[in-house]
Amino acid sequence: MSVFLPDMAARWHSLTAPLLADTARREAVFQELIAAYEGPARHYHTLQHLDSLLTHLAAAPLHDAVVVQLAVWFHDMVYQSLRSDNEARSADRARAFLQETTLEPARQQRVAFLIERTADHTQPQPSDDNDLLWFLDADLSILGAPEEAYWEYARQVRREYHLVPDLLYRPGRRKVLAKMLATPALFRTLALHAALEVPARRNLAAEIAAWDRGGL
Repeated sequence: MSVFLPDMAARWHSLTAPLLADTARREAVFQELIAAYEGPARHYHTLQHLDSLLTHLAAAPLHDAVVVQLAVWFHDMVYQSLRSDNEARSADRARAFLQETTLEPARQQRVAFLIERTADHTQPQPSDDNDLLWFLDADLSILGAPEEAYWEYARQVRREYHLVPDLLYRPGRRKVLAKMLATPALFRTLALHAALEVPARRNLAAEIAAWDRGGL
């Protein structure tokens, strides 16, 4: 059992109990989420990643913390490394659950919108959407982690793509990293930009150099 599980259960029920009185239904969806994040193909997109985002956002100055936290829970519910529609499918799973709750329809759509925006972190984002920027920055925070943690992340992602041979993975991963490095700013909130932008760019450049030398 994951060391995160008891705390995660408490967080989930605290978040969703005001929205859905049916304890059994909340627990059933929680178990679906746990099964997804603890799936055998997961190495980085796990409960630890989920816990990291929730922790980063716990003290963030959010306008609608409930919506952002719901987006966190569902944003990687569907994750299959060889598919390009994971975010859209995860958003659909969120919508399906939220339709059972008392959350207002506009806020349900907002949860789905936040999830869908994680499909490409290099795309332009509305500068005045505080909650979106915090959510996206938290999702990318591993890029600015200390060197040892970053390399573990890079190896975990590689394991999630274990079906892809190095001959194909190397140029594909390099292209993704280079696209990130080419963005004017990886982090859009003042706090995380100040704390993580420089180490993130250093980590990305180091991983590119490693692939250019032949691998991690």
